[in-house]
Amino acid sequence: MNHSRPVNPDSSPPLHVVAGALIDARGRILLARREGRRELAGLWEFPGGKVEPGESASEALVRELREEIGIEVEPSDCSPLIAVPHRMTCGKRIVLDVHRIVRFRGRARGMESQAIAWVRPERLSDYSMPGADRPVVAALCEPEACLVTGPGDALDEGLLARLEAALAAGMRRVALGHGGALTSARAEALAALAQRHGATIHLDRAVFESAAMPAAGFGLHLRPQDLDDAGSAAPCAGIPLSAACADAAQLARAQALGAGFAVLASGGACGAASLLEHFAILREAVTLPMYAADAAADLPALRACGAQGIALTPADWPGR
Repeated sequence: MNHSRPVNPDSSPPLHVVAGALIDARGRILLARREGRRELAGLWEFPGGKVEPGESASEALVRELREEIGIEVEPSDCSPLIAVPHRMTCGKRIVLDVHRIVRFRGRARGMESQAIAWVRPERLSDYSMPGADRPVVAALCEPEACLVTGPGDALDEGLLARLEAALAAGMRRVALGHGGALTSARAEALAALAQRHGATIHLDRAVFESAAMPAAGFGLHLRPQDLDDAGSAAPCAGIPLSAACADAAQLARAQALGAGFAVLASGGACGAASLLEHFAILREAVTLPMYAADAAADLPALRACGAQGIALTPADWPGR
């Protein structure tokens, strides 16, 4: 796979950094703590380091894992997971190129006296990490696809039936972005779907205001106009939040409000740039997981620009 990245033409090329998401036989993932006077010292990260001139990403990762934690890995066992373009608070630009590794030799240990920890996936968020690592945790633990609707998709019996089929096919994340009212009966039907399939269904603010929504299984999905309203406040604590975004300002607002993920719409905001170039540039400034609303782009290409995955409109929902 080609790991070249579209970059912002107004900036110098980012530093290419590789890291390994090592997974042991018990499903735990290895983290290492940055020590000493290094940048971001004290934070936990996926082990790795800089790609040196003349090295491929997998060659650099093999070398770094040997030097840093004393394990041996074959380049063929390094499977690309996600590459995250990120601008650090100091202004430095990096691309964190992370590979999933399930086969390795040796016992992991801190070769530079750094602490290491094998962590269950659901506990990764308990560890303080650099901003670039948040999308990596999401890529490891959260859904690769998000079911979405727009203002023109009525939440009728037909859409409910298609939603149930998609959930039965394994989908677990839903963001229904239409406005309008929702009857109590429809609210109960959605609640039953969420509970039956272990899914979380995010609903438009207007829907929340039209029916008494139970807390379990539901989240709030903010539309671009909600994010443009400077007076918008964060929802009640404990309610999962997501957002549909079209530009950098809306993404920043969504992150400031505590959104768990964002759906980035394609279209006019891209201008002359392709969706992937546009996505990679916007990804640098935020750390929340981002889905691209473009079914034409495949998952590997999106992951190579830092995307969590694909946002699927009803025409592309599985299970039909």
